[in-house]
Amino acid sequence: MKVAILAGGFGSRLAEETEIRPKPMVEIGGKPILWHIMRHYLGHGHENFVIALGYKGHYIKRWFADAVRFQGDLRVDLRHGEVSPLGTTGDLIEQDWTIDLVDTGLNTHTGGRIKRLQPYLKDDTFALTWGDGVSNVDINKLLAFHRSHGKLATVTAVRPSARYGKLDIQQGKVIRFSEKPQLEEGWINGAFFILEPGIFDYIDGDSTQWEKEPMEGLARDGQLMAYMHEGYWQCMDTLREKQLLEDLWDSGNAPWKTW
Repeated sequence: MKVAILAGGFGSRLAEETEIRPKPMVEIGGKPILWHIMRHYLGHGHENFVIALGYKGHYIKRWFADAVRFQGDLRVDLRHGEVSPLGTTGDLIEQDWTIDLVDTGLNTHTGGRIKRLQPYLKDDTFALTWGDGVSNVDINKLLAFHRSHGKLATVTAVRPSARYGKLDIQQGKVIRFSEKPQLEEGWINGAFFILEPGIFDYIDGDSTQWEKEPMEGLARDGQLMAYMHEGYWQCMDTLREKQLLEDLWDSGNAPWKTW
């Protein structure tokens, strides 16, 4: 199963970081969050990626190309102007990945980016997620659930973390305080989709937002199912959320590190 990742947005809410690089390349623990997402899929046996590029897409291309060229030992042939690797050391090269990096336009919306990936995804079931969120969702259980219902689309439903600490109060007395706990009620779109090629019929073109007409149409037609994930999920939209992920990684207890 191929894994499509949308990595072309402007990331305007994280402008402090995205002025110089696209949001999927903002680093957590010295590695782009895109790497963390891909490593999560690889941990479940999925190694073929198609990445939709847009804003500063050259940055992502260069990072992967440089990783292949410059991790490990090199031989430099000055006479012939050639640089070649002498080995395959390095924590990126050692991942058994194939990666298609596809320019999908600077101003293309999410649905349009998905549509532009169609030639690379062919007529097979594929996974889809955004390049700015991590989770410990079991990808293979998600895939099994998708195959069990026979519909065109499955979305992972998650419970987000509260923005503020939670107070449990009885008769004016705080009996328990929880620092930004996961919400106990309500579900939101956590991405981590499994999709059939029939979903492309719901996307008109570059101006289509996946979260609007396509998802609304799939739901209306009874073709959208929800996989309820009670575990960890976190997007990275702000510096506060970036720091939260960084702290978890540095602690050695990052919930999304399932590999």
